[in-house]
Amino acid sequence: EPDVVVLCNPLKAMPAILAALAPLMGDHANTTLTDVGSVKGMVRDQVKAAGLGKCYVGAHPMAGNELSGWQAADPHLYDGALWAITVDESTDYRRFLDVAAMITKDVGNRVIVVDDETHDKAAAMISHMPHVVSTALMNELVANPDRNIAAALAAGCWRDMTRVSLTDPDRTRAMVEEDSLNVEALLRRMAARLTDMADQLHAGAAGEQDVMGFFAEGDPFRRYKAAVTHAGITAAQDGTATAAPQAGTTAAGFPERELAVPEAGWQQTLLFSARRGEAITGFVHPRQAIIQLRPAM
Repeated sequence: EPDVVVLCNPLKAMPAILAALAPLMGDHANTTLTDVGSVKGMVRDQVKAAGLGKCYVGAHPMAGNELSGWQAADPHLYDGALWAITVDESTDYRRFLDVAAMITKDVGNRVIVVDDETHDKAAAMISHMPHVVSTALMNELVANPDRNIAAALAAGCWRDMTRVSLTDPDRTRAMVEEDSLNVEALLRRMAARLTDMADQLHAGAAGEQDVMGFFAEGDPFRRYKAAVTHAGITAAQDGTATAAPQAGTTAAGFPERELAVPEAGWQQTLLFSARRGEAITGFVHPRQAIIQLRPAM
């Protein structure tokens, strides 16, 4: 009897797979069901509709690239990855531990715990919406009459901004449509930002302060990235990135602490931890998590 069954199928195939799996799971009451899809709310609804809600814990590994197919298999794809584990008020803590242990102990990755809505909004922000913006940049180039000259001039900026636009378009389309409400809202906000910027540039000297404000608004993220990079460089320089870390410090150079996980309200305790920029790297015992402390904005 497996401890965990992991579904790695396209989300559009989920209802049929769950329907076929449901009668089999009934014979394995202790088996926990999880998946690796990039949208969680829809999957939980489908799992509940199949009668498997009690054994389900959602998961999403934040590790991927623009490639697909068996030929793109990469044994290092999950190196250093963080996973989101999604839970609701009815999630069984023992089943959460099954999935968390698989990720932290067996795969050697970190996890954060969030609810489905928080996950889907965050995934839209850092993945699904950027895929659309990246594709829009590529489409703009293709529509330009001087596209060949522009493509010849393209260097680091264009490479970094359009890498994900090289993804199989059917895969990207499916991902975006499955989180359509969140992506739509973000695209409208992004369009408003860009329109404001165009207006400020059109205003010339009268819009100079607004243009400066546009480029300065993201400074908290710049400081966050610098802090993360500095911690990694420090770890590499003092050897903790490759040697066994000192007590209270992870192999990546970030400090650790222990977090007591209460029986009542454990979902909120772990969600608050994630919102502080912390991640779970393991467990001392079932109710005592090891938390990695990382820079936060």
